[in-house]
Amino acid sequence: MPTSSPQRSPQHSPLDTLWQAPAIAWMLFAGEALALVLALAPSSEEHRLRYFGLVSIAIQWTLLWTLAATYLIRKPLRVLPPQRIAYVVLAILLFNTWGITELIGFLFRDTWQITREQWSWTQWRVLGIITTVGIFGLAAFQNQWRTRQMALRAKQSQLEALQARIRPHFLFNTLNTGAALVHQQPEAAERVLLDLADLFRAALAGPREISLDDELSLVRRYLEIEAFRLGDRLKIHWHLPQAMPAVNVPALSIQPLVENAIRHGIERIPAGGDVEIAVTVTPNAVTVRITNPVPPAGERSHGHQVGLSASQVRIEALTGGRGSVRIQSDGQRFYATVRLPLNSSEASGS
Repeated sequence: MPTSSPQRSPQHSPLDTLWQAPAIAWMLFAGEALALVLALAPSSEEHRLRYFGLVSIAIQWTLLWTLAATYLIRKPLRVLPPQRIAYVVLAILLFNTWGITELIGFLFRDTWQITREQWSWTQWRVLGIITTVGIFGLAAFQNQWRTRQMALRAKQSQLEALQARIRPHFLFNTLNTGAALVHQQPEAAERVLLDLADLFRAALAGPREISLDDELSLVRRYLEIEAFRLGDRLKIHWHLPQAMPAVNVPALSIQPLVENAIRHGIERIPAGGDVEIAVTVTPNAVTVRITNPVPPAGERSHGHQVGLSASQVRIEALTGGRGSVRIQSDGQRFYATVRLPLNSSEASGS
């Protein structure tokens, strides 16, 4: 039975977006635009192309060195509040701007026939522009961060409301199953009560994160109970990798999807059917797919959407919107697909 304590996922940081390809591309593009603006400012027509090349090198080196510096000190930066991280990054950017423009001027100013006064004026203009843009950027960042915090609090309130609704639904259904099993097969009561204890403990523990392996162990306990109740009507097929990937999920986020497959699929088919649970791993994601046959037209039900909604909200909240829960049907089977983002290093080490 799962006995591991709740695990925490890596905390999201504003720095994470700095090292993504779109952010780097936009910064380099903005740097070229700034170099072009500065090159158009001098009155000397013949130096503008060389001036643009020199300023472009200085700005791009500054951006790349700033990205490198923040990456090297990312661990101590992560413990700081987001607003303080923004001030530190701005300070690093200004320091690198001054140092690199001094170095570029020392190495290339004479070769490119640019006077000391021209280059000093360029340094002050670049610093002034970066400081002004940085101040506005800090204000925009603080507003955006406050908006994000408010959105997260609203999402958490929605999550707690969904959790409060799904918990009695899950507990009552499972308890009814246990009661039926006690009457039908008393010899299995001890095993069923142990499974129920694990499920109750997970349901009553509140919102938390557990490993995917532990979540699938809870699914197994639920299916063991349903197998006792449904007998030969329920067939279960597992397709799992040799080593389970080291990824976390919200507790009881996959189990409600399996419960839906039983309640609104297998139970409504007189002859029963099979439930397949497959886990596949790619370099970027882990996919958990639950499939079950579609009941006859007269027996179909839209079912209770609380379990699906709660699973979707919780997984999206845990993964910052990168994970998902999707429901599909091809007319023969229902497919519930959970996608969890996974770093390449985790995938290779699993």
